[in-house]
Amino acid sequence: MKIVFIGDSITDCERDRADDNSLGNGYVKILADKLRPIYPDMDIELINRGVSGNEVCDMLARVQKDVIDLKPDAAVVMAGINNVIHQFKYGKTLDLKQFERDYRALLTKIKDAGILLIVLEPFLMPAPDKLRMRPLFNQELEIIRRVATELADEFVAYDEVFNGLAESIRYTEYSVDGVHPTHRGSRLIADTAIKAIRKHLM
Repeated sequence: MKIVFIGDSITDCERDRADDNSLGNGYVKILADKLRPIYPDMDIELINRGVSGNEVCDMLARVQKDVIDLKPDAAVVMAGINNVIHQFKYGKTLDLKQFERDYRALLTKIKDAGILLIVLEPFLMPAPDKLRMRPLFNQELEIIRRVATELADEFVAYDEVFNGLAESIRYTEYSVDGVHPTHRGSRLIADTAIKAIRKHLM
């Protein structure tokens, strides 16, 4: 089974772009290390195509080359947080209608190619400098959840998971800045994503 992961820095996680087999040091690598021993007799190939800084429109522009042309059995998509962050960091404007068109097109291209689609929603934890982003992020998240529920074969609601933990544990246990996960946060992403993947490996 071939699984391609497309996303931003959370997926990229310092992968070596010169090495097609590099999985980075985040949730994709952790997931691979957990999945392969469970299915030692199954040929499982994981490919990381995360690109740090990508917005949804960037992933849409490269989804043919980085996902569809690789002819995977499944694609895992985590996208959207940079669309919000870049508005506050660089003064860009997040057009929610355009975001929905791009996000829907990204998922539809994968789905129409006959690829199993697993969507991992982005998350935003309560770091002090991220609190002002929450209202806009909530609007984006509503779009992500609605479109993913319609199109994805599997959907994991990470924002709910991470913020539920933040109520009882300091968010810094799971994220260095409210967006990028610590190793513990990456393990949590991997542990929940693997459950979605395993439903289709039985």
